[in-house]
Amino acid sequence: MSNSILVVGGGFSGLTAALEAAELGYEVYIVEKSPFLGGRVAQLNKYFPKLCPPSCGLEIQYQRIKKNPNVKFLTMATVDSVEGEAGNFTVKVSIAPRCTAPSSADLGELAASLESEVADEFNLGLATRKPLYMDTPFAFPNRFVLEPKKLSSADAIKVGASDACDLNEAAKEIELSVGSIVLATGWKPYDVTNLSNLGAGQITNCISNMQMERLASPNGPTDGGITRPSDGKAPEKIAFVQCAGSRDQNHLGFCSYICCMASLKQALYVREQYPDADVTIYYIDMRTPGRYDKFMRKAIADEKLHLVKGKVAGVEEDAATGDVIVEVEDAVKGHKAKIRHDMVVLATGMQPSLAGDTNPFGVELDEEGFVVDGEAKGIFSAGCAQKPLDVMRSAQSGTSAALKAIQTVRGR
Repeated sequence: MSNSILVVGGGFSGLTAALEAAELGYEVYIVEKSPFLGGRVAQLNKYFPKLCPPSCGLEIQYQRIKKNPNVKFLTMATVDSVEGEAGNFTVKVSIAPRCTAPSSADLGELAASLESEVADEFNLGLATRKPLYMDTPFAFPNRFVLEPKKLSSADAIKVGASDACDLNEAAKEIELSVGSIVLATGWKPYDVTNLSNLGAGQITNCISNMQMERLASPNGPTDGGITRPSDGKAPEKIAFVQCAGSRDQNHLGFCSYICCMASLKQALYVREQYPDADVTIYYIDMRTPGRYDKFMRKAIADEKLHLVKGKVAGVEEDAATGDVIVEVEDAVKGHKAKIRHDMVVLATGMQPSLAGDTNPFGVELDEEGFVVDGEAKGIFSAGCAQKPLDVMRSAQSGTSAALKAIQTVRGR
Protein backbone atom coordinates (compact mmCIF):
# COMPACT_ATOMS: atom_id res chain seq x y z
CA MET A 1 0.00 0.00 0.00
CA SER A 2 1.19 3.50 -0.87
CA ASN A 3 0.20 6.48 1.27
CA SER A 4 0.87 8.91 -1.58
CA ILE A 5 -1.90 10.59 -3.56
CA LEU A 6 -1.76 11.76 -7.17
CA VAL A 7 -3.79 14.80 -8.22
CA VAL A 8 -4.12 15.21 -11.99
CA GLY A 9 -4.76 18.87 -12.75
CA GLY A 10 -3.50 22.03 -11.07
CA GLY A 11 -6.63 24.17 -11.28
CA PHE A 12 -8.65 25.33 -8.28
CA SER A 13 -10.24 21.98 -7.47
CA GLY A 14 -6.93 20.13 -7.92
CA LEU A 15 -5.02 22.58 -5.73
CA THR A 16 -7.71 22.31 -3.06
CA ALA A 17 -7.65 18.50 -3.11
CA ALA A 18 -3.85 18.41 -2.96
CA LEU A 19 -3.56 20.87 -0.10
CA GLU A 20 -6.33 19.31 1.97
CA ALA A 21 -4.57 15.93 1.79
CA ALA A 22 -1.07 17.35 2.28
CA GLU A 23 -2.06 19.34 5.34
CA LEU A 24 -3.29 16.11 6.91
CA GLY A 25 0.19 14.65 6.47
CA TYR A 26 -0.10 12.79 3.16
CA GLU A 27 2.46 13.02 0.36
CA VAL A 28 0.79 14.50 -2.73
CA TYR A 29 1.93 14.80 -6.35
CA ILE A 30 0.25 17.36 -8.62
CA VAL A 31 0.62 16.67 -12.34
CA GLU A 32 -0.32 19.68 -14.49
CA LYS A 33 -0.05 19.72 -18.29
CA SER A 34 0.42 23.49 -18.64
CA PRO A 35 3.56 25.35 -17.49
CA PHE A 36 1.79 27.01 -14.56
CA LEU A 37 -0.71 26.11 -11.84
CA GLY A 38 -4.05 27.88 -11.51
CA GLY A 39 -6.11 26.44 -14.35
CA ARG A 40 -8.95 28.46 -15.89
CA VAL A 41 -9.26 30.72 -12.86
CA ALA A 42 -5.91 32.29 -13.75
CA GLN A 43 -7.43 33.50 -17.04
CA LEU A 44 -10.35 35.31 -15.43
CA ASN A 45 -10.65 38.98 -14.64
CA LYS A 46 -12.81 38.27 -11.57
CA TYR A 47 -14.55 35.21 -10.21
CA PHE A 48 -17.56 34.42 -8.06
CA PRO A 49 -18.78 34.59 -5.38
CA LYS A 50 -16.92 37.74 -4.24
CA LEU A 51 -15.76 38.96 -7.67
CA CYS A 52 -12.13 38.71 -6.58
CA PRO A 53 -9.25 38.91 -9.05
CA PRO A 54 -7.69 35.47 -9.59
CA SER A 55 -4.46 36.44 -7.86
CA CYS A 56 -6.42 36.82 -4.61
CA GLY A 57 -7.40 33.16 -4.18
CA LEU A 58 -4.58 31.60 -6.16
CA GLU A 59 -1.73 33.32 -4.32
CA ILE A 60 -3.10 31.99 -1.04
CA GLN A 61 -2.98 28.47 -2.51
CA TYR A 62 0.52 29.04 -3.87
CA GLN A 63 1.78 30.15 -0.45
CA ARG A 64 0.27 27.01 1.11
CA ILE A 65 2.14 24.89 -1.46
CA LYS A 66 5.44 26.67 -0.78
CA LYS A 67 5.10 26.07 2.95
CA ASN A 68 4.14 22.39 2.73
CA PRO A 69 6.91 19.87 1.95
CA ASN A 70 4.27 17.18 1.40
CA VAL A 71 3.24 18.78 -1.90
CA LYS A 72 5.32 18.09 -4.98
CA PHE A 73 4.16 19.47 -8.31
CA LEU A 74 5.12 18.65 -11.88
CA THR A 75 4.21 21.15 -14.60
CA MET A 76 4.28 20.59 -18.36
CA ALA A 77 3.56 16.99 -17.36
CA THR A 78 1.07 14.42 -18.62
CA VAL A 79 0.03 11.00 -17.40
CA ASP A 80 0.91 8.32 -19.96
CA SER A 81 -0.38 5.22 -18.19
CA VAL A 82 -1.90 3.98 -14.94
CA GLU A 83 -1.49 0.40 -13.79
CA GLY A 84 -2.44 -1.39 -10.60
CA GLU A 85 -5.32 -1.01 -8.18
CA ALA A 86 -6.54 1.04 -5.25
CA GLY A 87 -3.70 1.33 -2.75
CA ASN A 88 -1.04 0.38 -5.28
CA PHE A 89 -0.94 2.34 -8.54
CA THR A 90 2.08 2.73 -10.81
CA VAL A 91 1.78 5.91 -12.86
CA LYS A 92 4.08 6.84 -15.73
CA VAL A 93 4.44 10.57 -16.35
CA SER A 94 6.10 12.47 -19.21
CA ILE A 95 7.56 15.91 -18.49
CA ALA A 96 8.25 18.32 -21.36
CA PRO A 97 11.40 20.48 -21.14
CA ARG A 98 11.00 23.99 -19.75
CA CYS A 99 14.44 25.01 -21.10
CA THR A 100 15.06 27.60 -18.38
CA ALA A 101 17.06 27.42 -15.16
CA PRO A 102 15.26 26.11 -12.05
CA SER A 103 15.25 29.52 -10.42
CA SER A 104 13.16 32.67 -10.47
CA ALA A 105 15.55 34.52 -12.77
CA ASP A 106 13.84 37.51 -14.39
CA LEU A 107 14.06 36.89 -18.11
CA GLY A 108 11.56 39.61 -18.99
CA GLU A 109 14.14 41.88 -20.59
CA LEU A 110 15.55 39.03 -22.68
CA ALA A 111 12.05 37.98 -23.74
CA ALA A 112 11.13 41.53 -24.78
CA SER A 113 14.25 41.77 -26.94
CA LEU A 114 13.27 38.76 -29.09
CA GLU A 115 11.90 39.34 -32.59
CA SER A 116 9.91 36.09 -32.79
CA GLU A 117 6.16 36.13 -32.13
CA VAL A 118 3.82 33.16 -31.67
CA ALA A 119 0.11 32.72 -31.01
CA ASP A 120 -0.81 33.34 -27.37
CA GLU A 121 -3.02 30.47 -26.16
CA PHE A 122 -3.47 32.03 -22.72
CA ASN A 123 -5.04 35.10 -24.33
CA LEU A 124 -7.13 32.89 -26.60
CA GLY A 125 -5.83 34.27 -29.87
CA LEU A 126 -6.35 37.95 -29.00
CA ALA A 127 -2.61 38.62 -28.99
CA THR A 128 0.78 37.13 -29.73
CA ARG A 129 3.64 36.47 -27.32
CA LYS A 130 7.36 35.72 -27.33
CA PRO A 131 8.66 32.12 -27.36
CA LEU A 132 10.18 32.97 -23.95
CA TYR A 133 7.26 33.79 -21.68
CA MET A 134 5.36 33.71 -18.39
CA ASP A 135 1.55 33.85 -18.58
CA THR A 136 0.81 36.28 -15.75
CA PRO A 137 2.78 38.41 -13.27
CA PHE A 138 1.58 36.10 -10.45
CA ALA A 139 2.31 32.85 -12.33
CA PHE A 140 3.39 29.87 -10.23
CA PRO A 141 5.98 28.55 -10.56
CA ASN A 142 7.37 32.01 -11.18
CA ARG A 143 9.67 30.73 -13.88
CA PHE A 144 9.82 31.48 -17.60
CA VAL A 145 9.21 28.90 -20.32
CA LEU A 146 11.27 28.72 -23.49
CA GLU A 147 10.13 27.14 -26.76
CA PRO A 148 13.37 26.70 -28.75
CA LYS A 149 11.69 25.48 -31.95
CA LYS A 150 9.78 28.73 -32.26
CA LEU A 151 12.86 30.97 -32.10
CA SER A 152 14.29 32.68 -35.17
CA SER A 153 17.96 32.00 -35.91
CA ALA A 154 18.98 35.35 -34.47
CA ASP A 155 16.87 34.82 -31.35
CA ALA A 156 18.34 31.34 -30.83
CA ILE A 157 21.83 32.84 -30.74
CA LYS A 158 20.72 35.52 -28.29
CA VAL A 159 18.93 33.07 -25.98
CA GLY A 160 21.75 30.53 -26.22
CA ALA A 161 24.13 33.08 -24.72
CA SER A 162 22.06 33.26 -21.52
CA ASP A 163 23.12 31.09 -18.57
CA ALA A 164 19.44 30.87 -17.57
CA CYS A 165 18.37 29.08 -20.76
CA ASP A 166 19.07 25.59 -22.06
CA LEU A 167 18.14 25.09 -25.71
CA ASN A 168 18.96 21.38 -25.54
CA GLU A 169 17.09 20.30 -22.42
CA ALA A 170 15.45 16.91 -23.03
CA ALA A 171 12.05 15.58 -22.06
CA LYS A 172 11.86 13.24 -19.06
CA GLU A 173 9.84 10.24 -18.01
CA ILE A 174 9.26 9.31 -14.38
CA GLU A 175 7.29 6.70 -12.49
CA LEU A 176 5.18 7.39 -9.39
CA SER A 177 3.81 4.92 -6.85
CA VAL A 178 0.55 6.18 -5.36
CA GLY A 179 -2.35 4.74 -3.42
CA SER A 180 -5.17 6.82 -4.89
CA ILE A 181 -5.80 9.31 -7.68
CA VAL A 182 -7.85 12.50 -7.91
CA LEU A 183 -8.88 13.55 -11.42
CA ALA A 184 -9.19 17.34 -11.42
CA THR A 185 -8.66 17.70 -15.15
CA GLY A 186 -10.98 20.68 -15.46
CA TRP A 187 -12.67 22.08 -18.55
CA LYS A 188 -11.98 23.75 -21.86
CA PRO A 189 -14.06 26.37 -23.68
CA TYR A 190 -16.22 24.78 -26.35
CA ASP A 191 -14.69 25.29 -29.79
CA VAL A 192 -16.51 28.39 -31.03
CA THR A 193 -15.55 27.74 -34.64
CA ASN A 194 -18.21 25.01 -34.57
CA LEU A 195 -20.83 27.76 -34.18
CA SER A 196 -20.65 29.09 -37.74
CA ASN A 197 -24.23 30.46 -37.67
CA LEU A 198 -23.18 32.72 -34.79
CA GLY A 199 -20.19 34.15 -36.59
CA ALA A 200 -17.66 32.48 -34.35
CA GLY A 201 -14.19 32.43 -35.87
CA GLN A 202 -15.37 34.50 -38.85
CA ILE A 203 -16.42 37.86 -37.42
CA THR A 204 -13.61 39.75 -35.67
CA ASN A 205 -15.89 41.60 -33.26
CA CYS A 206 -17.74 38.42 -32.26
CA ILE A 207 -15.78 36.94 -29.35
CA SER A 208 -16.21 34.21 -26.72
CA ASN A 209 -16.92 34.80 -23.05
CA MET A 210 -13.41 33.65 -22.12
CA GLN A 211 -11.94 36.12 -24.61
CA MET A 212 -13.99 38.80 -22.87
CA GLU A 213 -12.38 37.83 -19.55
CA ARG A 214 -8.95 38.33 -21.10
CA LEU A 215 -9.92 41.72 -22.54
CA ALA A 216 -11.16 42.86 -19.13
CA SER A 217 -8.13 41.53 -17.23
CA PRO A 218 -5.44 44.07 -16.23
CA ASN A 219 -2.80 41.60 -17.45
CA GLY A 220 -4.66 40.86 -20.67
CA PRO A 221 -3.84 41.95 -24.23
CA THR A 222 -5.44 45.41 -23.82
CA ASP A 223 -4.37 45.99 -20.19
CA GLY A 224 -7.98 45.69 -19.10
CA GLY A 225 -9.56 47.90 -21.75
CA ILE A 226 -12.70 46.32 -23.25
CA THR A 227 -12.35 47.34 -26.89
CA ARG A 228 -13.32 45.97 -30.28
CA PRO A 229 -10.64 43.61 -31.60
CA SER A 230 -11.00 45.00 -35.14
CA ASP A 231 -10.19 48.65 -34.46
CA GLY A 232 -9.72 49.20 -30.72
CA LYS A 233 -12.95 51.20 -30.56
CA ALA A 234 -14.82 51.46 -27.26
CA PRO A 235 -18.15 49.64 -27.70
CA GLU A 236 -21.28 51.74 -27.26
CA LYS A 237 -23.67 48.87 -27.81
CA ILE A 238 -22.72 45.31 -26.92
CA ALA A 239 -24.67 42.04 -26.91
CA PHE A 240 -24.28 38.72 -25.09
CA VAL A 241 -25.69 35.58 -26.71
CA GLN A 242 -26.50 32.89 -24.17
CA CYS A 243 -26.35 29.11 -24.67
CA ALA A 244 -23.89 29.44 -27.57
CA GLY A 245 -23.49 25.73 -28.24
CA SER A 246 -24.96 24.62 -24.91
CA ARG A 247 -28.27 22.76 -24.56
CA ASP A 248 -27.92 21.78 -28.19
CA GLN A 249 -27.78 18.16 -29.36
CA ASN A 250 -25.47 19.19 -32.19
CA HIS A 251 -22.92 20.64 -29.78
CA LEU A 252 -23.11 20.39 -25.95
CA GLY A 253 -26.28 18.69 -24.78
CA PHE A 254 -26.12 20.09 -21.25
CA CYS A 255 -26.42 23.45 -19.47
CA SER A 256 -22.95 24.71 -18.56
CA TYR A 257 -24.27 26.22 -15.30
CA ILE A 258 -22.04 29.29 -15.11
CA CYS A 259 -22.73 31.02 -18.46
CA CYS A 260 -25.67 33.19 -17.37
CA MET A 261 -23.80 34.40 -14.29
CA ALA A 262 -20.64 34.98 -16.34
CA SER A 263 -22.53 37.18 -18.83
CA LEU A 264 -24.14 39.22 -16.04
CA LYS A 265 -20.71 39.68 -14.49
CA GLN A 266 -19.19 40.70 -17.82
CA ALA A 267 -22.07 43.10 -18.46
CA LEU A 268 -21.00 44.85 -15.26
CA TYR A 269 -17.41 44.98 -16.57
CA VAL A 270 -18.72 46.92 -19.58
CA ARG A 271 -20.98 49.22 -17.58
CA GLU A 272 -18.19 50.07 -15.14
CA GLN A 273 -15.86 51.07 -17.97
CA TYR A 274 -18.47 52.75 -20.15
CA PRO A 275 -21.31 54.39 -18.17
CA ASP A 276 -23.16 55.31 -21.38
CA ALA A 277 -22.92 51.92 -23.09
CA ASP A 278 -26.00 49.80 -23.71
CA VAL A 279 -25.79 46.08 -22.97
CA THR A 280 -28.29 43.46 -24.13
CA ILE A 281 -28.33 39.81 -23.05
CA TYR A 282 -30.26 37.46 -25.37
CA TYR A 283 -31.25 34.37 -23.39
CA ILE A 284 -33.40 31.27 -23.42
CA ASP A 285 -33.63 30.83 -19.63
CA MET A 286 -31.75 32.97 -17.14
CA ARG A 287 -30.27 30.52 -14.62
CA THR A 288 -28.77 32.04 -11.49
CA PRO A 289 -29.15 29.41 -8.75
CA GLY A 290 -29.08 30.10 -5.01
CA ARG A 291 -27.15 33.14 -3.90
CA TYR A 292 -26.61 34.25 -7.49
CA ASP A 293 -30.26 35.23 -7.89
CA LYS A 294 -29.54 38.27 -5.72
CA PHE A 295 -26.60 39.15 -7.96
CA MET A 296 -28.86 38.94 -11.03
CA ARG A 297 -31.45 41.25 -9.50
CA LYS A 298 -28.80 43.80 -8.69
CA ALA A 299 -27.40 43.62 -12.23
CA ILE A 300 -30.70 43.97 -14.08
CA ALA A 301 -31.66 46.97 -11.96
CA ASP A 302 -29.27 48.87 -14.25
CA GLU A 303 -31.45 50.70 -16.82
CA LYS A 304 -28.72 50.30 -19.43
CA LEU A 305 -28.73 46.49 -19.09
CA HIS A 306 -31.50 44.79 -21.05
CA LEU A 307 -32.61 41.15 -20.93
CA VAL A 308 -34.32 39.84 -24.06
CA LYS A 309 -35.81 36.36 -23.94
CA GLY A 310 -35.29 34.94 -27.38
CA LYS A 311 -33.26 32.52 -29.47
CA VAL A 312 -30.55 34.05 -31.66
CA ALA A 313 -30.87 32.55 -35.13
CA GLY A 314 -27.79 34.09 -36.71
CA VAL A 315 -25.04 36.67 -36.49
CA GLU A 316 -23.56 38.54 -39.46
CA GLU A 317 -21.03 41.29 -40.02
CA ASP A 318 -21.30 44.68 -41.64
CA ALA A 319 -18.01 44.59 -43.53
CA ALA A 320 -17.92 48.38 -43.95
CA THR A 321 -18.15 49.22 -40.25
CA GLY A 322 -17.17 46.01 -38.45
CA ASP A 323 -20.52 46.10 -36.63
CA VAL A 324 -22.23 42.84 -35.75
CA ILE A 325 -25.88 42.27 -36.65
CA VAL A 326 -27.84 39.85 -34.50
CA GLU A 327 -30.96 38.14 -35.84
CA VAL A 328 -33.20 37.27 -32.91
CA GLU A 329 -36.78 36.32 -32.18
CA ASP A 330 -38.16 38.08 -29.10
CA ALA A 331 -40.24 35.36 -27.45
CA VAL A 332 -42.13 37.82 -25.24
CA LYS A 333 -43.04 40.43 -27.86
CA GLY A 334 -43.44 37.79 -30.54
CA HIS A 335 -41.46 39.36 -33.37
CA LYS A 336 -38.19 38.85 -35.22
CA ALA A 337 -35.62 41.58 -35.73
CA LYS A 338 -32.07 42.25 -36.88
CA ILE A 339 -30.26 44.41 -34.35
CA ARG A 340 -26.91 46.14 -34.82
CA HIS A 341 -24.21 46.00 -32.14
CA ASP A 342 -20.60 47.14 -31.92
CA MET A 343 -19.59 43.81 -30.38
CA VAL A 344 -21.10 40.43 -29.59
CA VAL A 345 -19.97 38.05 -26.85
CA LEU A 346 -20.90 34.37 -27.20
CA ALA A 347 -21.54 32.62 -23.90
CA THR A 348 -19.85 29.40 -24.95
CA GLY A 349 -20.11 26.36 -22.73
CA MET A 350 -17.75 24.35 -20.54
CA GLN A 351 -16.56 21.12 -22.11
CA PRO A 352 -14.71 18.64 -19.87
CA SER A 353 -11.01 18.49 -20.76
CA LEU A 354 -11.15 14.70 -21.10
CA ALA A 355 -13.69 14.96 -23.93
CA GLY A 356 -11.96 13.83 -27.09
CA ASP A 357 -8.66 13.41 -25.23
CA THR A 358 -6.74 10.34 -24.12
CA ASN A 359 -8.02 8.53 -21.04
CA PRO A 360 -5.15 6.54 -19.50
CA PHE A 361 -6.99 6.28 -16.16
CA GLY A 362 -9.43 3.55 -17.13
CA VAL A 363 -12.44 5.46 -15.80
CA GLU A 364 -15.77 5.59 -17.60
CA LEU A 365 -16.81 8.85 -19.25
CA ASP A 366 -20.34 9.78 -20.27
CA GLU A 367 -21.15 10.86 -23.82
CA GLU A 368 -20.12 14.43 -23.00
CA GLY A 369 -16.76 13.45 -21.49
CA PHE A 370 -17.53 13.81 -17.76
CA VAL A 371 -16.19 11.17 -15.35
CA VAL A 372 -19.01 8.93 -14.13
CA ASP A 373 -17.19 6.18 -12.24
CA GLY A 374 -13.82 5.24 -10.79
CA GLU A 375 -14.42 5.40 -7.05
CA ALA A 376 -14.43 1.62 -6.68
CA LYS A 377 -10.99 1.65 -8.31
CA GLY A 378 -9.58 4.32 -5.98
CA ILE A 379 -9.89 7.09 -8.60
CA PHE A 380 -12.00 10.12 -7.68
CA SER A 381 -13.14 13.06 -9.80
CA ALA A 382 -13.27 16.68 -8.69
CA GLY A 383 -14.35 20.00 -10.13
CA CYS A 384 -15.45 20.24 -13.74
CA ALA A 385 -14.13 16.77 -14.51
CA GLN A 386 -17.40 15.52 -13.00
CA LYS A 387 -19.87 18.28 -14.00
CA PRO A 388 -20.03 22.03 -14.69
CA LEU A 389 -19.31 23.94 -11.48
CA ASP A 390 -18.36 27.43 -10.33
CA VAL A 391 -15.11 28.07 -8.45
CA MET A 392 -16.61 27.73 -4.97
CA ARG A 393 -18.27 24.40 -5.72
CA SER A 394 -15.15 23.19 -7.51
CA ALA A 395 -13.18 23.81 -4.34
CA GLN A 396 -15.79 21.95 -2.29
CA SER A 397 -15.60 18.97 -4.64
CA GLY A 398 -11.81 19.04 -4.29
CA THR A 399 -12.15 18.69 -0.53
CA SER A 400 -14.57 15.80 -0.96
CA ALA A 401 -12.24 14.01 -3.38
CA ALA A 402 -9.29 14.50 -1.03
CA LEU A 403 -11.17 12.85 1.84
CA LYS A 404 -12.11 9.87 -0.32
CA ALA A 405 -8.53 9.55 -1.56
CA ILE A 406 -7.28 9.56 2.03
CA GLN A 407 -9.76 6.87 3.03
CA THR A 408 -8.48 4.73 0.15
CA VAL A 409 -4.81 4.97 1.11
CA ARG A 410 -5.73 4.22 4.72
CA GLY A 411 -7.51 1.09 3.58
CA ARG A 412 -10.97 2.14 4.73
